[in-house]
Amino acid sequence: MNIKAIKTGRIVPNHEKLTTILDRYISGFSEQSILVITSKIISICEGRVVKVGTTSKTALVEKEAEMVLPSKNALFDITLTIKNNILIPTAGIDESNGDGYYILWPSDPQKSANNIRKYLCERFSLKLVGVLVTDSKTTPLRWGTTGTSLAQSGFVALNNYIGKPDIFGRKLEVTKANIADGLAAAAVVVMGEGKEQTPLAIITEVPFVKFQMRNPTGEEIRKRTIAMKDDLYAPLLTSAMWKKMK
Repeated sequence: MNIKAIKTGRIVPNHEKLTTILDRYISGFSEQSILVITSKIISICEGRVVKVGTTSKTALVEKEAEMVLPSKNALFDITLTIKNNILIPTAGIDESNGDGYYILWPSDPQKSANNIRKYLCERFSLKLVGVLVTDSKTTPLRWGTTGTSLAQSGFVALNNYIGKPDIFGRKLEVTKANIADGLAAAAVVVMGEGKEQTPLAIITEVPFVKFQMRNPTGEEIRKRTIAMKDDLYAPLLTSAMWKKMK
């Protein structure tokens, strides 16, 4: 696998369109490659930003999240939330590299991924193109952030090993490889988390990825997630005092 990060200029709110940025910084693209793009620049181009000081971050978090843990005893003054069935701090809202703005998640990350895939296919006359929209998340009991996928298009997100034998012939019962999140984690390591100015990356040489000439179906998207009650960590998740938001 090869990951090449792409250096860009500063991308700030109310400045330019996403297609203009892609036109400027992606000079070539090949079949069976994946464009990785941080959710932040999609949000900036969509206008999904709120000027710091015009509202409280807590109010924004409660507006954006699907479920919120009351922040009364929260460490580091960070609210734990669930959004798009992802356990994420502050509903993904971030101030870093925002030039005085709170940056929200894209309004519809899957739609954005689909549109970018269509753009790449049409611009470079390609059929097998992958797109991966990423953000960073924390992991319980571990310091540091890792990349995660908010949406993907043009390739299969999960490789299913259930029913297949391991090297000794024992059939696997629950194993599924999360290709989308694995690629996101690898790409975000290369792209960086600070002032690198590399919000784009191209992944090539991925024989383990199953490309497809279409966007994921609703059923495929649904199968990427697990209901809280069915999750391995259900005893922890279901015992938390979640507040459901409108």
